[in-house]
Amino acid sequence: MLAFVKGIKRFFSLKRHLVLLVVAAAVSSGAGYGVFSWLEKDVVINDDGSVIACKTMKSTFEEVLDQFGIEIGEYDFVSTPPDTMLQTEGTNELYIKRAVPVYITADNKRTEVMTYRDTVEEMFGHSPVKPEGSDRIEGAGLKDRITSGMELRIVRVSEKYVGETENIPYVVHRRPNKRMDEGTERIYQHGQEGLLYKQYKVVAEDGKEVARHQVNETVMRHPVNMIVEYGTVLNFKNSRGEVVRYSKVMDMKATAYTASLKDTGKAPGHPLFGITATGMKARKGVIAVDPKVIPLHTKMYVEILDKNTPDYGFCIAGDVGSAIKGNKIDLYYDSQEYVDRFGVKKVRVYILNDQ
Repeated sequence: MLAFVKGIKRFFSLKRHLVLLVVAAAVSSGAGYGVFSWLEKDVVINDDGSVIACKTMKSTFEEVLDQFGIEIGEYDFVSTPPDTMLQTEGTNELYIKRAVPVYITADNKRTEVMTYRDTVEEMFGHSPVKPEGSDRIEGAGLKDRITSGMELRIVRVSEKYVGETENIPYVVHRRPNKRMDEGTERIYQHGQEGLLYKQYKVVAEDGKEVARHQVNETVMRHPVNMIVEYGTVLNFKNSRGEVVRYSKVMDMKATAYTASLKDTGKAPGHPLFGITATGMKARKGVIAVDPKVIPLHTKMYVEILDKNTPDYGFCIAGDVGSAIKGNKIDLYYDSQEYVDRFGVKKVRVYILNDQ
């Protein structure tokens, strides 16, 4: 009986220890779960639109990135430094924007630029190659969004002002000279070109001129016009090479006479023998004319159109005759024999310019 009672006591003693062990284990397990829950952090990673959300015991974003095998490129944008410590309260958020290549051709060189910027304008703000001044962009506008592999070209536009001089041509003025023979001329005043300075605005693209606009001009030296005088006096060269200047020419018929009784009706000894109507002595060079056609005392040159007869030459209208009417003249010669052979010939009478 005593042994039975001792066995019962031993059973209840073991059971109590077992219960205590179970209770202790339960208490320990609950405390550990509470500690883990308190140390756990909420993390959200947005990798260029691809979102990863997790709970982690890691201490930094960098550790979480390593956990998921996410690498950050040199030119990628990260909203928070990867070595930032994670917080247990709230959600730890990390945003990654991946850089994409953009190719810029400028200055005869193609450059790859990695950028995470949204627009072309923002990209150029951080690009080692960028437009300046009046440069022009080809391939996209400044407000256009960046796309991977975008090709852009910068056209270098330069403006400068240049000056040039050019000659101003002179004008040749021609004016008549009544004292010069027709067919002759002379330079009365030599011409001189003027000088004009022009300023241009020159626009070049990639070193090549594409536009030029004149902005002003200044006359540095005015031109001096040339003055050329030309003769108006009618003239010709006779058979002896003499220049005959005349104001009028007439084709006429000519006869010949001497101071003889046969031709004038006056014999030697007559008070008017050998005296012309103008009182001149009859001699070679004094001819008879119709005063209504050629005024007396008019100086002339008579060209005989018969090639076998020499010109009468220079003469003066100093006599008249009853048979000399209209376009007819009578030429004085000393030889009666020559006069008798002369007959009637066609002549050209030049009224001399100098009277």
